[in-house]
Amino acid sequence: MRWRLLAELARSDRQVHELTKLLVRPQNLVSYHLGKLRTAGLVSMRRSSADARRAYYSVELSHFAAQLGETGAALHPGLRVAADPVSLRRPRPGETPAVRVLFLCTGNSARSQIAEAFTRTRSFGRVAAVSAGSHPKPLHPNAIRVMAEHGIDLGRHRSKHVDLYAGQRFDYVISLCDKVREVCPDFDGRPEVIHWSISDPAATSDGDDASYPAFEAVAADLATRVDFLIAAINDSRSRDPRGRRND
Repeated sequence: MRWRLLAELARSDRQVHELTKLLVRPQNLVSYHLGKLRTAGLVSMRRSSADARRAYYSVELSHFAAQLGETGAALHPGLRVAADPVSLRRPRPGETPAVRVLFLCTGNSARSQIAEAFTRTRSFGRVAAVSAGSHPKPLHPNAIRVMAEHGIDLGRHRSKHVDLYAGQRFDYVISLCDKVREVCPDFDGRPEVIHWSISDPAATSDGDDASYPAFEAVAADLATRVDFLIAAINDSRSRDPRGRRND
């Protein structure tokens, strides 16, 4: 039960009622095992920004990667592993991106823009990433500032409405905002729908300097999540339709 919960949360942040449906188990049993996983420090919980009565559960995959490496090394030096989830090769000249990802949040002013930029950069352009919002507003200065520290220029990025991408095909549609998840439209081609429950770093009424640490934390979180997304994309692209490796 706990392994299945971790497997579902490794793919997408979830609410308890969603996990209950996916595992076909009673809510009290799912909640019990989630509590055990939280106590062990393997699962975290955050109240939904759309409805504080609800909560999203998530796992920090980098934490599991570190524990995996420590466990192997403790058992035998030959089992020491380096946890580097990104292994996409650089594209060939003229190669068209094979995978399309759409990131969504409310304003398209920070979180989704950061995720888009990280995905495009860290996949070396092999993943075509775009972003949009349900209620677009100008790009936040701190989003530009924090990405500049990562060597990425967002100065020319502009916010876009999700309707701009209506009718387009995507392989992944990833919502970063609890509110926009509830109004996310359907897209052609049945893309894999994923949710990353991430707090809005601009939600505070404090000035830009006071809120900047929140932007740094969001950028670090998204960098890690994007790395694992790219690893999952790389793995799926390296298998043939029968699930075998194409190495």
